[in-house]
Amino acid sequence: MSQRGSYAKGIAKREEILTKALEVIAREGYRGASVKVLSEAVGLSQTGLLHYFDSKDELFIEILRMRDEVDLQTYRQEAGVDPLRIFLRVMRHNAEVPGLVELYTRLAAEASDHAHPAHRFFTERRAAMRALFNEILEDGKSAGLYPVGLDTASFGIVLNAVADGLQTMWLQDPSIDMASEIERLFVSLGVLSPVRGAGSPSGPDAGA
Repeated sequence: MSQRGSYAKGIAKREEILTKALEVIAREGYRGASVKVLSEAVGLSQTGLLHYFDSKDELFIEILRMRDEVDLQTYRQEAGVDPLRIFLRVMRHNAEVPGLVELYTRLAAEASDHAHPAHRFFTERRAAMRALFNEILEDGKSAGLYPVGLDTASFGIVLNAVADGLQTMWLQDPSIDMASEIERLFVSLGVLSPVRGAGSPSGPDAGA
């Protein structure tokens, strides 16, 4: 096999590992997603699995990176739907995959150590999220969706902090409805209108 073919095969196998790992962690949870379990899921030894990654940390970082890519494709902005409603859908989906949420919160905490392999990932992710929210909110202000005086940069930072904090609380107390709490915040800030005829925050497709 040519070097080019071998490289392409390696990339494909790496993608297969990450895709399967997403499924396993979503189904079995973070604690059930040991390297042994993940390697068995793709028909490799533990050594064979880590051949495609520099370390276990890198494997988990790349799992989170793929999760973000999948979410962006699945929950990309739809015509006629308030982007903040789409954000609420993402939070509702997160409540269905606790293993991935636990992986995210654990790595996010460890990434506070600037020497940790995940530090760069979270630093770059926050910057990308800020840029995305800034663009979405500025476009929304121009379209009359949000108050013209809304500080988009600050709002994006605070929303990210609220979402991360709620996810940590939710792992400790699953009775918390993360999406509903964030929706109440949106309504109180005047960036989202309450659903007519609803005495409580909307369901997954309300406002769509």
